[in-house]
Amino acid sequence: MAEKVTIARPYARAVFELARDKSELPQWSSMLLDAATVVSHPDFASLLGSPDVTSEQRADIVIEACRDSLSQQGTNFIKVLSQYRRLEILPEILTLFEQQKADYENTVDVSMVSAVPVDEAQKMRVVESLRKRLGRDVRLICEVDESLLGGAVIRARDLVIDGSVRGRLEKLAAQMTQ
Repeated sequence: MAEKVTIARPYARAVFELARDKSELPQWSSMLLDAATVVSHPDFASLLGSPDVTSEQRADIVIEACRDSLSQQGTNFIKVLSQYRRLEILPEILTLFEQQKADYENTVDVSMVSAVPVDEAQKMRVVESLRKRLGRDVRLICEVDESLLGGAVIRARDLVIDGSVRGRLEKLAAQMTQ
């Protein structure tokens, strides 16, 4: 995994700089997402390993599957990745691109998993609190997981705030066994 990220980093940086300079960040997000989805599909994975499929054929398959979203530069990017046998790192390129985009836009995606649905007023309080704590604009993505029993778990990149009842019970059990 770390090796793929290391290989993907210069590609992601180059694409980000191109997209930023041309004011095409949303378009590149969409193109990279579509292409990463194609190469992540199990059927495509078998093509990547096949010696019978040329790099041009691999590129053509991705380009055809993404034809509605790819610009000419996106098409060229896919061809370069295929030529250098790098199509399989498209998901890592997408992740790194999105991180750079969020840093540039001073935003952070935050996942909040709660035991029950959260109303708009609660969402706004969480967003405002996290905005102050993180110093960034917050895009809140909410999910419901009844197994939490109560409370919520909030994740923003490497920050995790576990305020769930299940998390508290697990912490209490761990303390009691020590």
